[in-house]
This record gives sequence, C-alpha cells and structure tokens, in this order.
Amino acid sequence: MTTAIYPGSFDPVTVGHLDIIKRAAKLFDHVIVAVLVNMEKKPWFTIEERTAFLKQATAEIGGVEIASFDGLLVDFAARCGAQAIVKGLRAVSDFEYEFQMALTNRKLDDSLETVFLTSSAENMYLSSSIVKQVGLFGGDISPFVPACIKDDILTRCRNLPKRVIDSH
Repeated sequence: MTTAIYPGSFDPVTVGHLDIIKRAAKLFDHVIVAVLVNMEKKPWFTIEERTAFLKQATAEIGGVEIASFDGLLVDFAARCGAQAIVKGLRAVSDFEYEFQMALTNRKLDDSLETVFLTSSAENMYLSSSIVKQVGLFGGDISPFVPACIKDDILTRCRNLPKRVIDSH
C-alpha cells in the first residue's frame, strides 16, 4: 500500500487544498493530510480546529486520514510508513520554496519522494490568507472554502478584535 503525506497549515482549508487532496487520493492508496505547527505563522485557528475542519471537509473522500504533527516532516513520514510527500504548486514562486524543502527532505531521508501537483487553473490565486482577508472585510468566502466550514470561518472573522482587522 502506498502512503503519501500532504502537509500544510490549512489555516483554514480551502477548495484549492481539497482539490489537491482529491487528486492525491486517486494516486495513492492512503493519503495523510497532516496539519503542522509552523512557527513562522500565527494561525487564526487552533490545530484542533484545523484538524476538525479537514475531517469535515474530507469525510466523503476515501483513503484520506487527517492527523497533526510537530517537528520534522521526515520523522512524521517515517512514523506513518509514508513513501511520498505531496505538495501543491500554485505558481513559480511556490516551486522555489517547495523545491528547496524537497531537496532538504531527500537529504534527510532518501527513501522519501516528493510529488508536486499543480493547482487547477481556477484555484491558482487562492490561499488561506486571501480567505481570511476577504472574510475580515465581510466579503463572500463561499467560492473559496468548503461549505461545511464557511460559517465557522465567518464567525471567527466577526469575533476578531478590531486591532487584528486594522493590522491587515
């Protein structure tokens, strides 16, 4: 059985993320969507919330598991018995960073392959940051996120202190 890990912060999960998850599920027997703790980012949602959002959004996709981890991705992959890492690419700028990470992971564990899936054209511009910005200013986020979590995201947007809105 081939197992792949699709890591990310998913703060929050978008329809672009779901597209990559569905496509990865067609390529691999088992896909672990791994919510990571990224010290470089200040998430709006807790790791528990992000994990719960992903479980809701992927409930109908066979062969997908949701997990969270902290630490090195290669160590998590070894614990899970994964053979591959799946990364989504929206633009050339994504590739530069992801290529560097793929080479680093390969150096740390040469048995682990990285597979790049390009974003669907309709999702190339989409990011979690865009969803948060549109939501903060009262825009319609329904085209960008799974319907099952839209209200949770909007509730967070409405309940953020004014200073958070002013800093964006």
